[in-house]
Order: sequence, then C-alpha cells, then structure tokens
Amino acid sequence: MASISSASSANSLKNKAEVTSMTIALPAARLNGTMSVERALAIRRSVRDFSATSLTLSQISQLLWAAQGITNENGFRTAPSAGATYPLEVYLVAGKVEELAPGIYRYNPREHALELVMSGDIRAALSSACFGQEWVDSAPISVVISAVFERTTRRYGKRGIQYVHMEVGHAAQNIYLQATALNLGTVIVGAFDDNLVMKVMRLPHDEIPLAVLPVGHPTGKPLF
Repeated sequence: MASISSASSANSLKNKAEVTSMTIALPAARLNGTMSVERALAIRRSVRDFSATSLTLSQISQLLWAAQGITNENGFRTAPSAGATYPLEVYLVAGKVEELAPGIYRYNPREHALELVMSGDIRAALSSACFGQEWVDSAPISVVISAVFERTTRRYGKRGIQYVHMEVGHAAQNIYLQATALNLGTVIVGAFDDNLVMKVMRLPHDEIPLAVLPVGHPTGKPLF
C-alpha cells in the first residue's frame, strides 16, 4: 500500500473534484532491468491502442524516475538539463492505477514521491484538450510534462527556450524506453490547446505544457 502523509481536504471545484494536500511515497526505482537499452531502442514504437489493464505503482515509479529521477547526491537527473536548471515539471494523470486513487499528481524528484494536485479522473477532459485524441482517454495513465522556461532563460536568455525544448525531448525518450522495457507502450502527444491543458491540469501560470504521453498495456499484435 502506498505511504501517505499530511492528508487534509479542501474546497471542491466546479467539476466536483476534491482538492487535497497529500504526498504519496513511490516504491524505489530499480536500477537493473531485464531488457537492454539496445533492445529497447530496436523495438520501441509509438502505441495508441491500450487495454483496460491497470498499471502498478512500481511501473509508475519507474516511468517517472526515467523522466526526471535524481541519480546522485548532487541532484543530477536521468535527463540532461542545460546548466542543471531543470525547467521541467512532470505530472501523472492517473485513471487506473492499483492502490492509487484517480487524480492529478505532481512528481517530486527529490522525494521520489507524488503530490496530489486534484482528485478525480480527468482523462476525458485531457483528451478533449488534446483535440479529442482518444488514446489520452483510453490509456490508464498519462504523463504530462510542462516547463517553467524562466528557470533556464534567466541564465541563457532566449537561447534557453531551445534548451528547454531539447530537454523535454530527452525526458520523453526516456519514458518511451522505460515503457518499452516494462512491456508497456506510449506515444508522445504534442497536438493540444495549451490553455485548455493548463486549465484541466491546474498548472501555475508560469508553467507551459509541452508534451502528453499516455501509457498503458498495448493491445493487438505484440510489439515485444
């Protein structure tokens, strides 16, 4: 069962999803898997058809760690960042995860934990914000990556904008490869209404959404 701390209920929003302060510790990420990087690169494909099978907290742990997990005592992460400015924020949109209630969760890399942003299944709303791409609704989860550009541009000026876009590509590829190694599938979604995604995800005004990655068990002909 997930470890939960400091739970306290707050007001309800218009969609009746309850906002709560809650931190959920994730299982430790494994550093040794059963699939080589070379194998994952060779068989990685974009997947848009997902079964209804739930994901586990261990799978969530690996996916989020792959995206932005901390890898040493200096705070370095799994994806390279210009000047170690780390502009990315990673969110889990959970619909069907064992031992985890549906909701929006922010990933805290330093604690390797989830911080509840809003409870309730918002997959359909997120799918609508992605111009009706149904795989965002049908996948058990999506990983949403946003960026606070100012963290990088304060050091590198306008050039920092390019660095942020490079970084989200690194993080997304990490998710692809980790999903493949877990016998899961994903696809990167870049077609969405920025303002609607910000509203659905309850993002702060300075966070710009850059990518949505639905993840789940592939259906049809196995890729693995």
